[in-house]
Amino acid sequence: MKKKLIWSLVIGLLLLTGCNNKSETITPKRANITESVYASGILKSINQYEVFTQINGKVETIFVREGDVVKKGEPLFQIENSSAQLSTDNARISAFANDYQQNKEKLLDAQNAIELARKKVVNDSLLLARQQALWGQNIGSKIELEQRELSFENAKVSLKKAEVTYEDLNRQLKLSSVQSKNNLKIAQSAEKDLTIRSELDGYIYKINAKQGELANSVNPLAVVGQEEFIIEFNVDEFDIVKIRKGQKVLIRMDSYQGQIFEAEVSFIYPMMEERTRAFKVEAIFSKEPEVLYPNLTLEANIVINSKKDVLTIPTIYLIDESFVMLEDGSVQQIEIGLKDFTLTEILSGIDEHTEIRMPK
Repeated sequence: MKKKLIWSLVIGLLLLTGCNNKSETITPKRANITESVYASGILKSINQYEVFTQINGKVETIFVREGDVVKKGEPLFQIENSSAQLSTDNARISAFANDYQQNKEKLLDAQNAIELARKKVVNDSLLLARQQALWGQNIGSKIELEQRELSFENAKVSLKKAEVTYEDLNRQLKLSSVQSKNNLKIAQSAEKDLTIRSELDGYIYKINAKQGELANSVNPLAVVGQEEFIIEFNVDEFDIVKIRKGQKVLIRMDSYQGQIFEAEVSFIYPMMEERTRAFKVEAIFSKEPEVLYPNLTLEANIVINSKKDVLTIPTIYLIDESFVMLEDGSVQQIEIGLKDFTLTEILSGIDEHTEIRMPK
């Protein structure tokens, strides 16, 4: 009885092994095959950007709501900053006080000083000429002549000094006028930045701020973009050399399970991101899905090459990319062509009638 049981187990094991070997043996089949590069990514609105304030302050007014359509230049937020407003007022007062036209009277005084100095030069010149004429007639003293000469020289120096004073004053007034006006423009520009406006015709996707909260230049107040979308994904550095502008991209999204959308590579960023060791690539939908939102996740397959009706085997039957195991357990060298995650093209080494076995 014990020997009978052992023989039954041996026969069953042989039968099971035979069935397993039979199920693992296949022949190459003809099929369509596509080689592609896998990448993961997200959806982004075209020209999407985050809205920041350049001046810290309290959010005084929010002019828009999420979902609003806005025009370029339309106000989004008003920031309250009393320091910036006071700076503008001070700059305006300074610009008025230093305005060139407002200080013309100072120049008139300087011009009058020049005229007086010029008249004194003329007068002292006449007195000197008269004293010289008298001296030529042996009238008067040498001291009187020297005094007239000294007075004339002093008058010329005073005239030159008055002219220099006028030029310096004129230059200083012009400089102060220009500087104060520029300071006013800077202050007005800063005050203008308190009203944050849209940079494009677009759509308000998100508002992060609340009225009365403090706004700073670190945290975005909102996200604005256009209603059209682009696909942005990362391609590994080992695959980037295969990617070309215009290549077909197959898109899968969790939001549209079971559906595949077509797109086309539109731009390849020329520099690799050091942190991810990947290149950013953009693509555009050939036909956009009806409803899309920014930051939806997706999976992309960039089509590198495709062939129809070629000899293929399941990729899991490959050994070291160059061999397959035949039915009798021997190894046959082959040449492969295109390859994807499930199928591999066979160029030579076996044909449609060759039985191959799953490698152990």
